[in-house]
Amino acid sequence: MDSTAITSALTTSATGAATTASTTSSTSGKAAPGDFNTFLRMLTVQMQNQDPLDPIDSADYAVQLATFSGVEQQVKTNEILNSLSGQLTMSGMAQLAGWVGQEARAAMPAWFDGAPITISPHPLADADEVKLVVKDADGKEVSTTKIPASSEPIEWAGVTADGSPVPQGFYSFDVVSLKDGKPVQTDQAELYAAVTEVRSEGGKTILVLDGGATVETDKVTALRAAS
Repeated sequence: MDSTAITSALTTSATGAATTASTTSSTSGKAAPGDFNTFLRMLTVQMQNQDPLDPIDSADYAVQLATFSGVEQQVKTNEILNSLSGQLTMSGMAQLAGWVGQEARAAMPAWFDGAPITISPHPLADADEVKLVVKDADGKEVSTTKIPASSEPIEWAGVTADGSPVPQGFYSFDVVSLKDGKPVQTDQAELYAAVTEVRSEGGKTILVLDGGATVETDKVTALRAAS
């Protein structure tokens, strides 16, 4: 049996174990011992079937052992990294547990339940005119009003353009900056919402807010005590 072919086969087998390990830690834990036993069997067969007149050089055996040892170490490293990742996620959630019950500010839709919503617009500093465009959960425009060209918080009372009250639900707020009567920039306004839960989704820490809205923690720009 050719030593180069054996080495190639062993590398492929061991690399497969490492790939499996990077996918799930539970699978990798079983893959390493299984592939190590396969490696020993293949090595034994190789030694039994070598040509006695032209035996395999000991250096080839050393290469095969080093190859498998390296990949086996990669498997173990993957297991350790997966474990550390899980611990860091839980640690981060524990630290953010104190956010529950407070109000976080971010560019996100707001849950309207009848009480006015405080909005933090950030228009262009040199805008000639600024408008606030309010849309419902379906993206339908509810109202468009002119607001001051500043970052001072404003109150939205929850009414349409004609003054009619809007129903309970989620609403988004776009701040449109205009120059010479033309829109030059549109930004989603920031607002505060009470944090009701902290959870992990897809490796990210997510805040659950009033009404069920969610926002990633790295999108939060301010935090304050609930009013």
